[in-house]
Amino acid sequence: MLFKLFGKTGLRVSELCLGTMTFGTEWNTGADYETSKKIFDAYTHLGGNFIDTANRYTEGTSEKWLGEFIASDRDYFVLATKYTLHDQRDNPNANGNHRKNMMRSVENSLKRLRTDFIDLLWVHMWDFTTSPEEVMRGLDDLVRQGKVHYIGISDAPAWIVAQCNTLADLRGWTAFAGLQIEYSLVQRSAERDLLPMAKHFGMAVTPWAPLGAGILTGKYNNGIPTEQAVRLSEKSIKYNARNRAIAQKVSEVATAIGATPAQVALAWLRQQGEHIIPILGARRLEQIRDCLACLQVHIPEEYMAVLDEASRIELGFPHDFLQLPTVKDAIFADTKDKIIFRK
Repeated sequence: MLFKLFGKTGLRVSELCLGTMTFGTEWNTGADYETSKKIFDAYTHLGGNFIDTANRYTEGTSEKWLGEFIASDRDYFVLATKYTLHDQRDNPNANGNHRKNMMRSVENSLKRLRTDFIDLLWVHMWDFTTSPEEVMRGLDDLVRQGKVHYIGISDAPAWIVAQCNTLADLRGWTAFAGLQIEYSLVQRSAERDLLPMAKHFGMAVTPWAPLGAGILTGKYNNGIPTEQAVRLSEKSIKYNARNRAIAQKVSEVATAIGATPAQVALAWLRQQGEHIIPILGARRLEQIRDCLACLQVHIPEEYMAVLDEASRIELGFPHDFLQLPTVKDAIFADTKDKIIFRK
């Protein structure tokens, strides 16, 4: 495992992140204690140091187990957790982006994780009730208190993230260094605005669901029960003809280059740029071992083109409009070929 610099910071994180939403059985979809420890050990055995969790994952069990797993070598690990999601269903201030919930949630996470500090705190989801000023000032206070080292934001519109980071720069507050988003061969809509925005601000990007909720592993290529298709839709991944065709192409490329479909899907993500750090999740030991082997996979350019074409999306307005030859001519006239554009 090699290490990448996290966004514009000097923080060193593994080139793959271990997601731990599956650590715990409270949601009837995760792994028990022994299996979770084996998954953790398989990741750290390769030198992995970047661990992702959240206050709500398996009702707090994920954080509790992680606190135990990292206790003997706390300073080696870059521990990321999140706040926003509810801890108490009937308490209106035990959820959301606002300062009261932020401070309450962080204090509880510190207790469950058995640590004095969180390396990276994510705003889990944007709630559209709290001002960017309140969020960014609260996060900056946590950094100044030493309880949090870096901050990031997950599942939010690009214009919100841009507003928050611009505000932080103006006020001298801590800015978001990372962006966590859904991104995979079957979910490329982040390419419209979120990824260009992250590049502009020099943010690291940690994609979740990099295997498209399992679709890209090929396990559904020959069909899927209706109830499973419904569950996938609830995760925002559609089991439809388009995504089945993409998964089939992934399997074909995997066969051609001697890899597994999961490894190809992860390698495609990794080859989107040095700032991309996929989050790996697993319920079984063999799953995490399969995913970790993507570190040895490089997809040749010809096969990257095949995958890109199979999964290509329309960027929509104004992106497609601004790329029209007539529009470019209207903007630049005869000077276009004389300008050296920024990459």
